[in-house]
This record gives sequence, structure tokens and C-alpha cells, in this order.
Amino acid sequence: MLREILSENLNLSARQFEQFEFFYRAVISWNEKINLTALTNAEDFAVKHVIDSLTVWDENKFAGVGKVIDVGTGAGFPGIPLKIFKPEIEIVLLDSLDKRVKFLKSVVAELNLSGVECIHGRAEDLAHDKNFRECFDLVTARAVARLSVIAEYCLPFAKVGGTFAAMKGKNFREEIAEAGAAVKILGGGEIQSVEKNLPNLPDIRAVIYVDKKKSTPKNFPRKAGVPAKNPLH
Repeated sequence: MLREILSENLNLSARQFEQFEFFYRAVISWNEKINLTALTNAEDFAVKHVIDSLTVWDENKFAGVGKVIDVGTGAGFPGIPLKIFKPEIEIVLLDSLDKRVKFLKSVVAELNLSGVECIHGRAEDLAHDKNFRECFDLVTARAVARLSVIAEYCLPFAKVGGTFAAMKGKNFREEIAEAGAAVKILGGGEIQSVEKNLPNLPDIRAVIYVDKKKSTPKNFPRKAGVPAKNPLH
């Protein structure tokens, strides 16, 4: 079922099909020990995790992208599907829960994925590290927080000229409306949205793209917990 759905919607090699099938089995196995996802049947995994993750990728916009960081990656979405789909990218998978990071490291090792770093930490801290701050061509986030909050976590990682891409559900217009001031403060440009449909699902979702126009002021992101409690506006 997984391979059938993926083959109907994506142009993948035999190796990529195998990698996605292994990834699915690993998620199901580890899900018995730690809470990774509520979506455990093959169809949901294929559509709502893999295909959904890959909607963030714009072939024209990201043609020259080399370094990516996936903030709040959780069980590896969209980071691992992106790496399997575009093996040439280098990607950092960042999550605040050590158990999930151990899972990610296991998957990366089993799939023999090169150019992947799995980091246990918080964006509010890592974004002040000179080895990560404003170093990435693309910064992704999926279902982490409202746009005004996640922008503060993510834009500091994007280099000037890079892009922050947030995956959002049906309330994306409302989030865009409230995030304009925050994005500007953090060095972002115009907020662009591209609506996406997933196979056999009626709901509309969108990928929000923000290009980094200037450096983020040094005091951002603020300390852990502050952005969520007091979003920029």
C-alpha cells in the first residue's frame, strides 16, 4: 500500500521506495516505545507524512539549496523525507526531546544517510550558536507553533538570501495576518503562501515561504518559552 500510493504521486527510484518503506517500519516499531505519531496505517503515513512533507520542496526556488535545518523535526518530518527525496542536501534534524533524537539517529544509521546531523536541543539556544546561526539555505518547520512564534525560532537560522518555509493547515491566512510584524523584525521579507492539496483529502493546507532579507537582530530568538508566551507583534 505504501509503495503504491507513493508511486502514484512521486517519481522515486527503487532505492528511495525501499528507504521510505524502512522508515515507515522503523516509525511503527519505535512508536510502541515512544510517542512518534498517531498515524500508523500505510495510507496515512504515505499521504499525511511523506507526501505532505515533500510539498515544502519547490524545485525552482531551491535549485541551489545545499544546507537545510528542520526545526522541531519530531519523528523526522519533513526532514527525513526531504533527505531521501533530495539526497544531495545536507540537513540538520533538531528536536527538543532526546528520545526522538535517538530514534532519528537510528534511522539515519540504518539507512546509511550521509550529510545528516541529529541534534537534541532547543531552537532558542542553538540559533545563538555561531556554527548554526544564519548558516542555512533553507529552514523548515511543520506543525510546531503559530507562524508568529515559529518565525522567531527559525528565521535566525536562515542566512541572508535563504528561505524559511513553514507548513501550515487550514488557518494559514489568519496566521499570516498576525505574523507580518514579527517576520519584519526578524529580518524576513514578504510572506508568500502556496496552497497545497494532498491525495484524496478535502482540506486545504499551505506552505508559507519567507525569504531572509537582512540579518536577524542579535537578541532573537529570546530565551526558551518567551516567544510562545509573548509572540512578537
